[in-house]
Amino acid sequence: MSVKCFFYRIFAPKIGTMEYIKTEIEGVYIIEPKVFNDARGYFMEAWKQAEFNEHVGKVDFIQDNESKSSFGVLRGLHYQKGDLSQAKLVRVIKGKVLDVAVDIRQSSPTFGKHVMVELSEDNKRQFFIPRGFAHGFLVLSEEAIFTYKVDNPYAPQAEAGIRWNDPALAIEWPIDPSKVQTSEKDLKQPFFKDAEVFE
Repeated sequence: MSVKCFFYRIFAPKIGTMEYIKTEIEGVYIIEPKVFNDARGYFMEAWKQAEFNEHVGKVDFIQDNESKSSFGVLRGLHYQKGDLSQAKLVRVIKGKVLDVAVDIRQSSPTFGKHVMVELSEDNKRQFFIPRGFAHGFLVLSEEAIFTYKVDNPYAPQAEAGIRWNDPALAIEWPIDPSKVQTSEKDLKQPFFKDAEVFE
């Protein structure tokens, strides 16, 4: 059973430059920046540590990563194990993706459930995924440029994954499975019941 999120905007003046929206899974946030538009284009603050610490908590991001993918590319569901696990703050700067975070914390009341959010260059949403989650995204536009912060570097000895189309997760990917493009490695990831999870 999937975990659905309900989004809403508050049109009253806000303190700060971003709106932090809690989801139905503890610790997972959708962040909407305040965008200032005029005839020249737009301006926004994409990252503000003090505000993030106040609303979400202190996370020591150490690296920014970026990828480019075409329509139907699905990357995931990925995570790193143990002390090398990663928290991520993700966003899309070109195109549109469907982003998914699956709770794999065995002690969590939402273990095995997921949050799904559309991220695009138009809505400018960001998605914070804490440690203890598997993460993946599907490209819905002709092309997408995806960027994200992490609080631990890539560690091949700790990488792990879960099969993106495992029926037990009930993730409703919105395109025909025959059009999904993924790696050979991701096609062979274990099902959720066999995956290494967090305590």
